[in-house]
Amino acid sequence: MAYLPEEIPGPQPTTEDRPFWDYCQQRELRFQRCAACRRFRHPPTPVCPHCRSFDSEWIAAPETGEVFSFSIVHHPAHPAMKGKLPYNLVVVDFPACDHARLVSNLVDVPPEEIRIGMPVTVVWETAGNGMLVPRFKKKETL
Repeated sequence: MAYLPEEIPGPQPTTEDRPFWDYCQQRELRFQRCAACRRFRHPPTPVCPHCRSFDSEWIAAPETGEVFSFSIVHHPAHPAMKGKLPYNLVVVDFPACDHARLVSNLVDVPPEEIRIGMPVTVVWETAGNGMLVPRFKKKETL
């Protein structure tokens, strides 16, 4: 069962972020990196904010990151979320990718157990429009 209800609209790719979503459809998490200064950036942009280069490449991200920030939502932002309260929004940090960050959800952790710094791993879910989207679950530690 998906974390968000089927009625929630899925992503609508733009020119800049279409490659990100195309990779997601292959179950690959990739971030844009400047081909000149080699710094990662997310969300994707046509020009590097650091060196102003127009040259970029898409680099595979590790499947694990950590919770940088989170919020527990108690008032639905969409009518379909009324029955899912409370739900979480997390910002996942990827230290291996210059701390590129991705906004998503944790699918398997009760709100009271979410912690900053919690290690998480990507899982793929189908959004209401049929697109695969990255969500996260708590990474099991040995």
